[in-house]
Amino acid sequence: MHQQEVKQLFEKNKALLSGHFKLSSGLHSDTYFQSALILQYPQEAEKLGAEIASLVQAANIQIDTVISPALGGLIIGQEVARSLKTRALFTERIDGKVMLRRGFKVEKDERILVVEDVITTGLSTREVIALIQSQGAKVAAVASLVDRSAGKVDFGVPKFSLLTLEVKSYKEESCPMCQSGSSAIKPGSRKER
Repeated sequence: MHQQEVKQLFEKNKALLSGHFKLSSGLHSDTYFQSALILQYPQEAEKLGAEIASLVQAANIQIDTVISPALGGLIIGQEVARSLKTRALFTERIDGKVMLRRGFKVEKDERILVVEDVITTGLSTREVIALIQSQGAKVAAVASLVDRSAGKVDFGVPKFSLLTLEVKSYKEESCPMCQSGSSAIKPGSRKER
């Protein structure tokens, strides 16, 4: 699947939004990728998960488990794990801290693929990586549907994205949309910071 096809899939499903948005990172942007609008269709989620899995397999990276941050990465993580024939876990944010719950555990030296829906600053992914490493497992790679940083975010492991592009984002105090009097909306799942 080519990057243009992925972008068209977002456009077709009205999942590539224009406006004034406050991202989960706290940054503002005029572009928002609402992956849930694509992933609500199991056949699309399955296809995208298989595409990510094929990128990881083509790089000969061995994966034992897929872990995704909830809520955004949960569905795509499940589909990547299905294609890789591994288990799929997810992290949750409790009182601002990322953790494994519900009896989920990782083993020492277990090879983990962290799967996210959209990477902007990489904060959520870094939090998941730190959690995994604190428990003795190894992060083998990171993957996402979209990398808004144009590949600039580096996790110190191989990274795969189906769509890589640069989408400008701004701190609130330097946001040109705020300066023109526009108010940002927060379409994501994370509460206000």
